[in-house]
Amino acid sequence: MDYVEAGSFAEITLKENRSDLDSIRFRERVMVDVSNRKLSTTIVGSAVTMPVALGPVGMCGAVWSNGEILACRAAQEFGVPFVLSTNALLSIEDVAQSVERNFWFQLYLQKDRGFSKELIDRAKAAGCPVLVLTMDLHVEGIRYVDAHNGLGAPPKLTPANILSIVSHPSWAIAMLHSKRWTFGNYADRAKPGNVKDMAKLVRSQLDPSFDTKTLQWVRSLWPGRLIVKGILNPDDARMAVDSGADAVLVSNHGGRQLDSAPSTACMLPRIVKAVGGRTEVYVDSGVRSGLDILKFLGLGARACFIGRSYIYGLGAYGQAGVTKALEILREELSIAMALTGVTDATEIPGDLIFRGPREPVEPEQSATRRSNRKQEKD
Repeated sequence: MDYVEAGSFAEITLKENRSDLDSIRFRERVMVDVSNRKLSTTIVGSAVTMPVALGPVGMCGAVWSNGEILACRAAQEFGVPFVLSTNALLSIEDVAQSVERNFWFQLYLQKDRGFSKELIDRAKAAGCPVLVLTMDLHVEGIRYVDAHNGLGAPPKLTPANILSIVSHPSWAIAMLHSKRWTFGNYADRAKPGNVKDMAKLVRSQLDPSFDTKTLQWVRSLWPGRLIVKGILNPDDARMAVDSGADAVLVSNHGGRQLDSAPSTACMLPRIVKAVGGRTEVYVDSGVRSGLDILKFLGLGARACFIGRSYIYGLGAYGQAGVTKALEILREELSIAMALTGVTDATEIPGDLIFRGPREPVEPEQSATRRSNRKQEKD
């Protein structure tokens, strides 16, 4: 569970994702007929029952046996998208053969461009209509908790991990029925059963040379909708749209990459303003309730992608747990809409947010402060 809960370095961004959301206040409205509330909307043109998608989670299948399949089934039955991670335990083909409808695929661009193209082609062959291209894992943030726990696929058998496995017999028994215990999408690129080589391969494929030309190359290969994930800067948002993105996903990787980066609640309004209605803007990182979803909608997002929110349910009860998590989010969102006078999730009043998240220190403000401090010393 530490893998699900932890962030990078000192976990400052992980904490601020929550604290900045918690600092937001709604304006309440009661003199409005809210007996009929519409939560349904669209995400890159796909109809959804509420403004939520199950975002990509690496090693999802380590949380519960064949967790990618179970989460995908729960999402499809509920009417929201499921995004399969490149670094899931189950492969694109494993999931495609086990679910009834199409799912979305998240791509980590590989240093081996031929392998990148192969993953894109496999996603096309599986019928994936949407590609979510993650930009913020070109280098890996330092996650001290994962290193301490010997995280891997499968996990290192440290005394603490053995105790944890023995203490959760239902999980351990279920894992015996997993289709895979390593990263399925890389299966034919490492020796069968050689977990160490597999882990080295995955890390070796991180590509720090990624730029707009690479994004344009991916755009030229992908015929469906393209969402660019990992955007936390207005300039990057504009560049992504200029390079062919159909939408941008504001994200700091759930606080698992650059620690001390601003929260997504802090940066979302600026990015929405930067793209100026040219594309839809989505957001993740920090969502734990239906109220959080409404807060993000009030800040300008079209929809929220969730990770930890559904992974907790998956780890507790498998597919039923994911369904329950989605039901809780839907009920909370519906009630929050009623108490704020909102009747349509696609028509959020501009004054919904009474008090927004904490303001970041802008670069020019920082420069001014440094100049003032210098003058004071002089």
